[in-house]
Amino acid sequence: MKQTNYKHWEKLDNTANLFPVIAGEHMTNTYRISCELNEMIDPNLLQQALDRILPRFPGFNLRLHTGFFWYYLEENGRPAPRVHEEDTYPCRLIQPNRNNHYLFRVTYYRKRINLEVFHAIADGMGGTTFLRELTYQYLRLAHPELKKALGDGLSDETSLNREDSFLRNFRKSSPPKYKLDKAMEISGEKLPYNGFGVMTGFMSVSQIKKVAKETYHTTINDYIVAAFIYATYRNFPDKAYQRPIRVAVPVNLRPYFNSNTTKNFFVMVSAEFRPDKDDYSFEEIVDMTSQSLKEQMTRENLEAIFSFNVSNQKILVARAVPLPLKNMAMKAFYQKSAHANTTTITNIGRVTVEDAYKPYISSFFCFLPFSTGQNLKAAITSYEDKLALVFSSALTDTSIERDVFRQLSRDGIEVEIETNGVF
Repeated sequence: MKQTNYKHWEKLDNTANLFPVIAGEHMTNTYRISCELNEMIDPNLLQQALDRILPRFPGFNLRLHTGFFWYYLEENGRPAPRVHEEDTYPCRLIQPNRNNHYLFRVTYYRKRINLEVFHAIADGMGGTTFLRELTYQYLRLAHPELKKALGDGLSDETSLNREDSFLRNFRKSSPPKYKLDKAMEISGEKLPYNGFGVMTGFMSVSQIKKVAKETYHTTINDYIVAAFIYATYRNFPDKAYQRPIRVAVPVNLRPYFNSNTTKNFFVMVSAEFRPDKDDYSFEEIVDMTSQSLKEQMTRENLEAIFSFNVSNQKILVARAVPLPLKNMAMKAFYQKSAHANTTTITNIGRVTVEDAYKPYISSFFCFLPFSTGQNLKAAITSYEDKLALVFSSALTDTSIERDVFRQLSRDGIEVEIETNGVF
């Protein structure tokens, strides 16, 4: 009897459904997470590491297919994409037909391993998990004594779970109040040739945590969001009176709903600033930002946000609509909502590694691609006592980034700044 080899396939999660619809050269939906080592990268060993790790990760061994009603993901099984030295700007669109149909790429530069991921397959947690295991495997190849001491399996803290946690935690609820009115847009002269500017500030986690907690009675995340709002307000006071400064903040839902999925599992909340007087202190903006975000960071509110999104997906009529018509509707909704935020600031959180690998690893950091209406974004990542605040920008003007770092410096935080040299 003839045997048929069935390939694993899976539906896109609720959030991921949008990404293939809006993806393009100027809207790549491709984020980057990097690991900086204390030694130069050997590209041959990095390729070997990727070849070994990829078959163990079903969530990355995938290709995107277009169905009649929905996009879906199917096991790829082709050789891993080729590792190469970084030769272009970060977060460029991934062309699957030039990448063995994979939805991620791996590059390197000097001591740095870069993983770029199309958001449809994983959010920051899933990307960090894959990059960490890729780094472990690389270090075991570069330092055989590590393999001898630790073996060659995946770390105990690595999840391969591909549950759709949106569906598992869906509850019928009242729809949340989405803010779709236009926010202030940071505009100006664009970098030439579709340039991608990167400015990174490295600082001590313990130092910034102490300032945020003891001086402003808030969290690191809220402190940085407030610093961004304050810098934007100071640079564009007239614009701020016309439209609100609104910062989208992705929230990792896993701690709230006991999930370890490597699929997307996050929602967006937003910190909003609408001035009604001529001069605000930084302390006032920190208080307003913290209060706004704290009110939204409840399990009930977060559940209401994603349950409302899932309920639209579960409508029988919508499920029966052919994909091209769904795409038109999703694009129209996205175009309406894309200008609702001035920027996005994401916090990947604290990346942990096993003790044996710590002497070889210097830092982790993340970049976000810019998108419609958002020419400047930021990402926060911490490892050990080093926090990286990375701004990605399409603009030549760096006033906001510089003013954010100046505020941190005024508060006594020592910041080491580096750029990719395009400004």
